[in-house]
Amino acid sequence: MMTRKQTPVTRRAFTVGAASAALATPSILRAQEDQTGVRRNISSFRTHAWQDSFDTLGKGIIIADTNTRVMQHWTADGEMRIYPTSVPLTDELTRRGYTTVTFKDPEPDWTPTPSMRERDPSLPAYMPPGPDNPLGARALHLSWQYYRIHGTHDTRKIGRRSSSGCIGLFNEQIIEVFDRTPVGTQVRLI
Repeated sequence: MMTRKQTPVTRRAFTVGAASAALATPSILRAQEDQTGVRRNISSFRTHAWQDSFDTLGKGIIIADTNTRVMQHWTADGEMRIYPTSVPLTDELTRRGYTTVTFKDPEPDWTPTPSMRERDPSLPAYMPPGPDNPLGARALHLSWQYYRIHGTHDTRKIGRRSSSGCIGLFNEQIIEVFDRTPVGTQVRLI
């Protein structure tokens, strides 16, 4: 019986093989496109079942995961959407637990919290609604004082630890969430 001589894998052969695999990646990405041709990067999001946190959907549910930097939003009829978010800079600034949406602000103005002014005295005392406002296009006020789910004009913040306690979304996405979220929506930050 003849045996084949095994050829050792060299660094060059390994590198060429890895490069070939990298070139095949676009076909893998195309496999994640939905029927409308929109790419979905679902691999980095950890989803949660709302039933693990709440008894009923009620007026709707928002679960914001500060570790994976993603927010899930269910409407009262059970439709769910996922949004990438910015999250607080540190665990000390992060409040976790249950709250509700208490007020919907269609043109948020911004007043830095006392602790924000203490950390950075150069912050303005007040900023009216507009393109430079850190709360972006819309804001959902939570029952916790100073905490919001809001938009941001600085898109570099999404997917990062960049806030002083709030959950931030792209402006076009906070507008969508704002329109779909009634006051009284249940919220959990984990």
